[in-house]
Amino acid sequence: MIADVKVKTLKVIPDERGRLMEILRTDDEVFRKFGQIYLTVAYPGVVKGWHYHKVQYDNFACVSGMIKLVLYDARENSQTYKKIDEFFMGLHNPILVQIPPYVYHGFKAIGTQEGLMINLSTELYYYKEPDEFRLSPHSKEIPYDWSKVDG
Repeated sequence: MIADVKVKTLKVIPDERGRLMEILRTDDEVFRKFGQIYLTVAYPGVVKGWHYHKVQYDNFACVSGMIKLVLYDARENSQTYKKIDEFFMGLHNPILVQIPPYVYHGFKAIGTQEGLMINLSTELYYYKEPDEFRLSPHSKEIPYDWSKVDG
């Protein structure tokens, strides 16, 4: 796994009324600080990415559908420089993935329904000067193919 990336298994607590799933608590080992929370949605087969932050840590949790989250370590001084990680997350694998600064990330809704991703970021989004640096999802700078793998 890419250095400084953390994964937390999310516990689903069901009862006859429904279910509850805690995503991130201030007493969790992975908690850093709170900036903001937002929901982003990807339609089936759509790729949202690539981007990275210089300051912000992202804490991604897919709360509906299934998402393929892909990370690329662009930090030249990292022991995992140029490593790629894939995480299949959502209904069938409830996890939180913490993404450190300078690690590119993107995701794609897999399956037949949209994927709903919550991000509990450590920083506010500053509209005039966002801490967000983008590449096309199909950029050759990152050696990754978003195509579905049949096998």
